[in-house]
Amino acid sequence: MRLVMTEPVEKMERPYARRWWALLVLCLSLLIIVMANTALTVAAPDMTKDLGLSSADLQWVIDGYTVPYAALMLLLGAIGDKYSRRGALVLGLLVFGGGAVFGYLADSAATVIAARAVMGVGAALIMPATLSLLAATFPRAERAKAITLWTATAGLAIAAGPVVAGALLRDHGWSSTFLINVPIAAVAIIAAFVLVPPSKAGHHDRIDYVGGLLSVIWTGSLIYMIIEGPHFGWGVKAVTAAVVAGVGLVAFVLWELRHPRPILDVRRFTHRRFAGSNLAVALFFLAVFGAFYYLTQHLQFVLGYDALETGTRMLPLAGAVFAGSALTGFLTPRVGMKWTVSAGMVGGTTALALLTGVDAGSTYTDFLAPLIILGLAIGLALSPCTDAIMGAFPESELGVGGAVNDTSLELGGSLGIAILGSLLATSYGNHLSDATAGSKLPASALDTAQDSVGAGYAVAQGIGEKAQALAAQAAHATNPQQAAQLKQQATELAAGARQMAHAVGSSFSDAVAHTSLVGAVILGAGTILVAVLLPRREAPAPNVKTEEKELVDSSAG
Repeated sequence: MRLVMTEPVEKMERPYARRWWALLVLCLSLLIIVMANTALTVAAPDMTKDLGLSSADLQWVIDGYTVPYAALMLLLGAIGDKYSRRGALVLGLLVFGGGAVFGYLADSAATVIAARAVMGVGAALIMPATLSLLAATFPRAERAKAITLWTATAGLAIAAGPVVAGALLRDHGWSSTFLINVPIAAVAIIAAFVLVPPSKAGHHDRIDYVGGLLSVIWTGSLIYMIIEGPHFGWGVKAVTAAVVAGVGLVAFVLWELRHPRPILDVRRFTHRRFAGSNLAVALFFLAVFGAFYYLTQHLQFVLGYDALETGTRMLPLAGAVFAGSALTGFLTPRVGMKWTVSAGMVGGTTALALLTGVDAGSTYTDFLAPLIILGLAIGLALSPCTDAIMGAFPESELGVGGAVNDTSLELGGSLGIAILGSLLATSYGNHLSDATAGSKLPASALDTAQDSVGAGYAVAQGIGEKAQALAAQAAHATNPQQAAQLKQQATELAAGARQMAHAVGSSFSDAVAHTSLVGAVILGAGTILVAVLLPRREAPAPNVKTEEKELVDSSAG
């Protein structure tokens, strides 16, 4: 047995014998790049305190990963196809691990954001490489099952990130959540050489670098606009990004339509199965990322769970993803992807609709059913869509196919956090203003409390600390009249602190319910659109040689 796998998968006469072990390596690589985002949601409070991050700093610590990740995937997927898909995976793991070390050593907002951006570049190499290697390594008959396990891993990573981060934060600082990626990346690199066969496209055509650059420009600008506008206002930066994204997208489409070997044949989006699958992925992750964003905050701030307890309580979601994925393998061959995907999206809509019942008296058990239904829905909807998207690409463009799938996912997730997160913040601020109307709370304190639920509880805590200080003064006062006056003030402030804490909790709960309603409406409308787009019958897999010939003929004509 060779220590390093050197035989290209394209030259194997039979299916690769250790392909399921190779899948384990690909899933491990996927695990760390998804966990890099979900773990940060739990580590963010400690990081904010330690580095003195502003709300803008924290937003870009989170999204500094997203911009290069989404913008570079298509171009890097095409480069991996041409030169080496395994090489792209290994290089991505090296860059990702290097960025994680950089993040561990970071001591300022700027260095943490830079480290996250480096990790985003690594993730842009890794993500499409995992799907392209999976599709190249597995025969078509087994590909759907392999993609189901790949999807289940993504669901596991969503819930596992907070658990791992929470366990680390009990005994270590926030920087440990960066360092945990390094040994996992090292193991994945070694295992990739041993277990994953090399693979690349069979043709030697030049890469469409102009199309690739245009894709970077319009995708990166769009993600930047999605982040900047809702969170920081529609100023010059956001509007400029919107214009650049629009112009860049038009230029990209026109260039791709005229190029004989486009980096992405945009004509594929005229096929209902392909367009419907991409739309389903984007809409689904709009709902999932948005819901995850506010559910983790509710568990931590309103219900008072620490980081590890919050992560543990998200685990039913991961288990349900596995169950939903298993159901997909059973249902899709029998009823078709149209009904499986539609059922998954109906389930996601139902989960969000259940969250509209959240109020100040809600406990964790009220969140359990929505979490389980949402996990089942992810498993049902995502695997068939990913299989359909990958099946639309010839073997020579599997990296591009993986990049298209992952860009849809990332765009949807970014939109979910931006739209639902912005709506959540606005709704919370309005509800808190109503709840504290008529109180003696200073305007500056209300402004601070409206910034976030964490800031709201901090204001309440500050009022409580003032009450304790006055009570201590009253206990040591020698003048009985002064002591009584101080005690009265302390009692009033303590009551005000309790009222403030209750107002913050109830306002955030009401905001979660309102945001969930909007999310359910968006996903429900999307479900109808996807159900209309997806064809009733499965389209046959494209013939690679025929497809490539048609592309050349159409460009020549």
